[in-house]
Amino acid sequence: RHPLQPRREVRPARAGREAVPGQWLTVHGGKLHNLRNVTAQIPLGRLVAITGVSGSGKSTLARDVLLSNLLDAVGRSVLSSPAERRARKAVKESAPSAAERRSSVLARTSARPKFEVSHAWQGCDSISGWETIDRVLEVDQTPIGKTPRSCPATYIGVWDAIRRLFADTLEARARGYSASRFSFNTGEGRCPACEGQGVRTIGMSFLPDVKVPCDVCHGQRFNPETLAVTWRGRNIGEVLTMEIDEAVEFFGSITSISHPLQLMKDVGLGYLTLGQPSPTLSGGEAQRIKLVTELSKVRDDVTRRGQKAPHTLYVLDEPTVGLHMADVARLISVLHRLADAGHSVVVIEHDLDVIAEADWIIDLGPEGGVGGGTIVAAADPEALAKVAASHTGAALAPVLARGEGDASVADRKPAADRRAASSTGSR
Repeated sequence: RHPLQPRREVRPARAGREAVPGQWLTVHGGKLHNLRNVTAQIPLGRLVAITGVSGSGKSTLARDVLLSNLLDAVGRSVLSSPAERRARKAVKESAPSAAERRSSVLARTSARPKFEVSHAWQGCDSISGWETIDRVLEVDQTPIGKTPRSCPATYIGVWDAIRRLFADTLEARARGYSASRFSFNTGEGRCPACEGQGVRTIGMSFLPDVKVPCDVCHGQRFNPETLAVTWRGRNIGEVLTMEIDEAVEFFGSITSISHPLQLMKDVGLGYLTLGQPSPTLSGGEAQRIKLVTELSKVRDDVTRRGQKAPHTLYVLDEPTVGLHMADVARLISVLHRLADAGHSVVVIEHDLDVIAEADWIIDLGPEGGVGGGTIVAAADPEALAKVAASHTGAALAPVLARGEGDASVADRKPAADRRAASSTGSR
């Protein structure tokens, strides 16, 4: 049944008027590849789907125009953007040297030159309304790491806190162990045979190399002295092999650890172990781990604006590729949580379940290649389903109608139950 939760309100600009910059992100005159001078308005703080047949210009608009330009204008960090750094460098190069300032009274007393940030928009005339965005991020299905040293615990940022817990135990203090002792990347605590990887690689000449558990530490990554230190009856090696479902309960009293782990459990990754090697993760698992990392920042981030979390624009290119239907439902819940936190989420998608959950849809087409590149419709899912020229709307209508049918059955069932109960009571 769609939508899974009430849609967030979107108030489009009236005909002949421009969208409010603080509420809308507008791409003016998109002309890259097959785009035909399109002007796309994207509501901020909402879940937006970019749809259309293959070759209609979805990726061109969302990634090649919107994402690439905003990565330059805003950047991935809240501290500065590439465009701002270029402007600062230009002002610094044009400023008088230190010797000139010392020799000239005027140079010493004059105000510092102000720098103006200019944007060379690529593939469009301009983009407006981006000033309220603090950072831009593309969340894809690329691996979170390429070696066994990278794992979910290190990526979501809980491993340092776990190491500090073990370093604060009485046994660790008596032995003089610091948090670095419980690192499997460096230090004296890791297994010397496998260097903290837990596995050893056997070269097979003309065949692919084979990884086998280390015969010294038996996959626990640490030496016996380090494994002798326990916290609540578990050593550091056993914690690495602990499933996230169990770890949520085990670290329940430590909020800084249990909160990110609970998010991992919520998105359906509770079956992973804390030390699961990154190369063994699928693309969908890696993508959800990245989204969990962003969700954990919603309340923890401290930016240049004080305690306010940064407004982030997330761009995802067909995130449902390779996912099971159950995983798609979990992905949708994560996207909703990001939008509920005030972030803007733009998804390029063919999956009708994701499209039906969007607050706003920009449908490109009507066909692919030279027959595409125009905006067929920009509306909420219910309105798009009524647009005759939209192929996406035609496919979306039965999905939404199925949800309405389920809802009507659910609404009728309590009434029937009440009638049955009243007749039983009268007898």
